[in-house]
Amino acid sequence: MKANTAVQKNDEFITTENFAELFEEYMQQNELAEGQVVKGRVTAIENGIVTVDVGLKSEGKIPLKEFGHGKAEELKVGDDVEVYLERFENRHGETGLSREKALREEAWERLEKLSDKGERVDGVIFGRVKGGFTVDLGGAVAFLPGSQVDIRPVRDISPLMNISQPFQILKMDRKRGNIVVSRRAVLEESRLEARAELLENVKEGQVLDGVVKNITDYGAFIDMGGVDGLLHVTDISWKRINHPSEVLSLGQSIKVIVTKFDENSKRISLGMKQLESNPWETIGVKYPVGSRIKGNITNITDYGAFVEIEPGIEGLVHVSEMSWTKKNVHPSKMVSTSQEVEVQVLDIDASKHRISLGIKQCEENPWTHFSSTYKVGSEIEGEIKNVTDFGLFVGLSGDIDGLVHHSDVSWNESGEEAIKNYKKGDVVKAKVLAIDVEKERISLGIKQLGESPVQADLGDVKKGDAVTCTVTKVQEDGIEVKVGDNLTAFIKKAELARDRQEQRADRFAVGDRVDAKVTTLEKASGKVAVSIKALEVENQKRAIEEYGSTDSGASLGDILGAALSEASEKKKKTAKKS
Repeated sequence: MKANTAVQKNDEFITTENFAELFEEYMQQNELAEGQVVKGRVTAIENGIVTVDVGLKSEGKIPLKEFGHGKAEELKVGDDVEVYLERFENRHGETGLSREKALREEAWERLEKLSDKGERVDGVIFGRVKGGFTVDLGGAVAFLPGSQVDIRPVRDISPLMNISQPFQILKMDRKRGNIVVSRRAVLEESRLEARAELLENVKEGQVLDGVVKNITDYGAFIDMGGVDGLLHVTDISWKRINHPSEVLSLGQSIKVIVTKFDENSKRISLGMKQLESNPWETIGVKYPVGSRIKGNITNITDYGAFVEIEPGIEGLVHVSEMSWTKKNVHPSKMVSTSQEVEVQVLDIDASKHRISLGIKQCEENPWTHFSSTYKVGSEIEGEIKNVTDFGLFVGLSGDIDGLVHHSDVSWNESGEEAIKNYKKGDVVKAKVLAIDVEKERISLGIKQLGESPVQADLGDVKKGDAVTCTVTKVQEDGIEVKVGDNLTAFIKKAELARDRQEQRADRFAVGDRVDAKVTTLEKASGKVAVSIKALEVENQKRAIEEYGSTDSGASLGDILGAALSEASEKKKKTAKKS
């Protein structure tokens, strides 16, 4: 009431001139009640305070921030606003008003209707609290649990804050003022709709956007909006990948192509590398067989090493193609991962995405180099690298070895005995006997450095000549004879005589001198073989030719006797001359 208004209490009297004013105020107070939302008009906005007149004896003051996100700036004097009437008069004599509570009451009524219908509500995430976030639902503040933000864990929620988006109300308690909402429920519902639509329209060759949902040893599962597909490790990239995590990470957004779709099981196979050009299509043109290129070692196995010659293109260098000389050595002892190497293209199978490479082909073949430097008959010097039962391995230039077979160690000793005179580390001289570049073999001889005993003892004797031998040993299966001064030969029983009855070793004694024919003569190796039988057969043939057949009346004995007498005379004459 204004100061000049008189109020009669009990028997006091009210003047007529103030009655209308008092009645109007009375009616307003009876129409308004504390705890209601009423309409008012903005009369002033100063220093962050909005003054509102709701038609009572005093005006109310409301902080400007209570007028909501983005709306406070638009407010001006004269605007009509709805406010919450807390008290008719507070301790300062002002009407107690609240815009925030008015919005809350209005929002609660609206939200309750939407919640009853199961409809979504729009809100803005604007703050963080323990266990979740706060959401402005247009006047009412709701709690968004961290587990309800998204279908999958979200590391950074910043992009989701301060933007309007739909939520699903999970719980409302007006008495306690609690509202719990979920963004995840909205996404799951949308995913079901998207899944149905995607499965209905998906086809092979279709390019889709996806998010890496899970990574395994054999590939990655990609979420394409309600539908998961498998991206196998072999379809991630054209280059070799040991594990999908080398290229992909959880939550990563990627583009994929549908490579296969099974309508019965609804399984979708995806690919990434198919979105890029296949580097194997032009491999034969870019890297023809025989060409040399550089690459990096990407992987080492027991059987070789893989070399990347360009992104997506790897070739195998088999262990046998790594070195000319290092045999039975593990690839890791010759190359290392990430090492740059020069390789030669040996073979290409573009259809199977295979390319065979060689490292040793980029280096000079030491066997070829040796054959161009040394000829058969050349003398070399080297260190004995190894001693075996069958010979000596001698180190040669180019880190290769030559073999001295035990039969080529000595003229006078057996191979087994001669090898005992040498040990690893000895430096020896030898003669090159043979070179086989293709088989990577070099044959050497030590005994060939000296003169063959055959040459020394037999001189100009040739294969087929007759020689006189001395019996040195009589055995059941034949006799051992000395040919010349140092050579020894063994005549088997079958070679002791032309006649079968005479093929007996007991016919001979040590010291006997016998004539025989040279049937084998290898002066280089020192091998000599003689035969009494062969000489008798030859003499018989010559006698028949010179003295006629047995039909002339002469017996075979007469013919042979004459032939032997002539041969004996020739031998005596030769002996006298010498």
